Amino acid sequence: MTNQNKKEKNVGIKAETKTVEKLKLLQQILPKIHNKKSQETSRGIEPKIKTETPSHQKMNKLLALFLLAVIFVSCESNTVFSETRSMDGFWGADEVVEFKLPEMDSLKKYNLFLNIRNTNEYKFNNLFLIVSMNFPHGKTITDTLEYRMANPDGSWMGQGIGDVKENKLWYKENVQFFEEGNYTVDIAQAMRNNGDVEGVTKLEGITDVGFSIEEATKQ
Repeated sequence: MTNQNKKEKNVGIKAETKTVEKLKLLQQILPKIHNKKSQETSRGIEPKIKTETPSHQKMNKLLALFLLAVIFVSCESNTVFSETRSMDGFWGADEVVEFKLPEMDSLKKYNLFLNIRNTNEYKFNNLFLIVSMNFPHGKTITDTLEYRMANPDGSWMGQGIGDVKENKLWYKENVQFFEEGNYTVDIAQAMRNNGDVEGVTKLEGITDVGFSIEEATKQ
């Protein structure tokens, strides 16, 4: 075989070898291109899903807030009077909290409540109160009342998230205000430590004292 034939044969082998290598390279590249397109397609779908999810969550939150507002309004619609007094760090033994009531409809019946806010600084599981209702024409009715503030396990019975708890305590129910004029309600604390004759001079842990009146619902 001449040198020229050998060169032509070598050139043919090299050309064939390069062709095979190109085919192999294409076989390796094509799956990568396919996978890349699949990833790009899936990445293109994900942002759409993420943008839709917050909108649905926002709508659900708005709906939940609306329902809570409706429930709150319906629950509070019977309230005809509500006032609260803030305590200056403690409730003194001689400190009387007074509420002047508006004139009420003598034909209607009302439920009366004491509203007490306490914190973890309150050291007792109960609360003694002396509540006096003063009538327009001079009559006074005084009650000494005891309310439970904590469960047997020590947890507070009041409602609320965090340190401050709301306590809505029954005072009187189905009350009618027959006398014309303004009634007043006086509230004083009557707590004392076990074994002590004297009362607690500075009752800590009570932040607010309130009084509210609701129109009694017919049953």
